[in-house]
Amino acid sequence: MSRDLIERADRTVAATYLRHPVLFEKGQGCTLWDSDGKSYTDFVAGIAVCALGHAHPGVARAVCEQAGRLVHVSNLYYTKPMVELAEWLVGHSFADRVFFCNSGAEANEAAIKIARRTFYEKGEPERFRIVAASGSFHGRTMGALSATGQEKIRKGYDPVLEGFDFVPFNDVPAMAGAVGPRTCAVLLEVVQGEGGVRVAEPEYLQAVRSLCDEKGMLLIFDEVQTGLGRTGAMFAHEHYGVVPDVMTLAKALGNGFPIGAMLATEAVASAFGPGAHATTFGGTPLAAAAALEVVRTLEAEDLPGRARRMGDYLRSRLEQLRERHPIVRQVRGKGLLVGLELSVQGAPVVKACMERGYLINCVQDTVLRFVPPLIVETEAIDGLVECLDEVLGELQREP
Repeated sequence: MSRDLIERADRTVAATYLRHPVLFEKGQGCTLWDSDGKSYTDFVAGIAVCALGHAHPGVARAVCEQAGRLVHVSNLYYTKPMVELAEWLVGHSFADRVFFCNSGAEANEAAIKIARRTFYEKGEPERFRIVAASGSFHGRTMGALSATGQEKIRKGYDPVLEGFDFVPFNDVPAMAGAVGPRTCAVLLEVVQGEGGVRVAEPEYLQAVRSLCDEKGMLLIFDEVQTGLGRTGAMFAHEHYGVVPDVMTLAKALGNGFPIGAMLATEAVASAFGPGAHATTFGGTPLAAAAALEVVRTLEAEDLPGRARRMGDYLRSRLEQLRERHPIVRQVRGKGLLVGLELSVQGAPVVKACMERGYLINCVQDTVLRFVPPLIVETEAIDGLVECLDEVLGELQREP
């Protein structure tokens, strides 16, 4: 049956993904099962989405109860789940206001728009340029794509949106040289996930914050992948003591239910008056109910703290692999967003691990990325490392 469904999908679904030839039917915690009953330990988690693991009973209950009560009424009206979720996010962050949407790309679109709108409202419409980092990834919509510092993502979509300048990541002089009188904001990831799990240096983010203050620019942190416990803090910028003006969230916020959010201070959020921006499904009662259960669980079970401890353990085990295998160049990351850089292509390693029942993925061709559910146990990490040890050893023995 799985082969038939895969063939049917290949005939009818847009070919925008190189999907692995496996059909998943159910999950529980950190484990997935395919249509043949084979189990896999999941270190992808829907690409940093399923922070609480698969089939989380609290999220399932919240979605079912809300679906039986009220699914959608549009943002022309108030609903309780939306209000309570906004209150939680504001109460646990620097922000005063939240705009809800459906994805990380949409959250970044909102951030781009509010940055430009802020200066338009100030009578400075010429200040519309945004400085972003090379290697960044902010989404696939035209605005978010235009802000993404990877040529392979932008290729084929010219002309992209005007007004974005790119500088090397972690390069303070380059950042200082790129901003000017027409710059309205700086847009950065605290950790470049798709860019190869590259972590911002503390001095870098602190210098960028000071530069934004000096020049009267906004600082936007894209925490779509890093936010909500992934790096060992509720939000990754908390590690640095640097507070942005705008932050974007998605991925873990719904534990698989599509939802995104753009958070901002009151001074910035005031640029979005009625009609300035909108979305049909943002903050719908069903999505907000799922997200509210997620954030309450993250806090009640201190999953950011768990991510910090398990991330330290994972990196220590991967460092042992680096000592054993010359093709391992570097281990890097924060919390449970971890990268293992190889001197060879990573795709064969991903395939071999999958055959052995471990799901990982590869970014930037040579960096293995590990983003398991935040509930992952040491036993699963040990099993992954043993699998990698075997696969890397075989790879190095090949002629």
